[in-house]
Amino acid sequence: MALKSRTGFALLGGILLAACGTPSGTALSENASAVRLSTTLTAAKQQPAQRFTAYITGYSYWDNTPVGTAQIALPVVHDEAGGQGTYDDPITLAVGHSISGGRSTPDVPAGTRFYIERLQKYAIVEDVCGDGARPQNGPCHTGHDGHPWFDIYVGGEKVTAETAAACARSITDLQPVIINPAPNLPVSAGTVTESSCKAIAQLN
Repeated sequence: MALKSRTGFALLGGILLAACGTPSGTALSENASAVRLSTTLTAAKQQPAQRFTAYITGYSYWDNTPVGTAQIALPVVHDEAGGQGTYDDPITLAVGHSISGGRSTPDVPAGTRFYIERLQKYAIVEDVCGDGARPQNGPCHTGHDGHPWFDIYVGGEKVTAETAAACARSITDLQPVIINPAPNLPVSAGTVTESSCKAIAQLN
């Protein structure tokens, strides 16, 4: 697996490993924010629909694990990372996870749907984010400033690695999301690189 990659998985010595890119200087120690995040997500999952703020980052075809693939750890709707952002074809989302006894447990169950308001896209948990044998010590699990951390697949197969990385940077922010959303919310269909990032570029 590539150490600099963001998400995906590999089986090494019987342990499921995943990688998620993190900003330099990000603390990797488990702390009280992980407990707060667990409480937030547990409460949200019990509601038909709940709006809250999450830290959204992006990963692409070019920084997945393995690099240059769309491989995912938890296939549900897709066999590989993808999606157009509609309710029926949501985009692959990676969430933090923990490893115990060689088994990976995602922080949010595979198949959970979200709606990311700023991007106007539905997303579905199909991948994990977090590097090494103890991803529970990493930021995808412990979160960002007390908020859950989700990594959405931006695509990138049809653009350069530099363009995909710029796209991922442009969407990185605290954003309102809805868990278990209704199926009739506004949608900007297409991969993130083909739709949302172009729209953001036009605004800037």
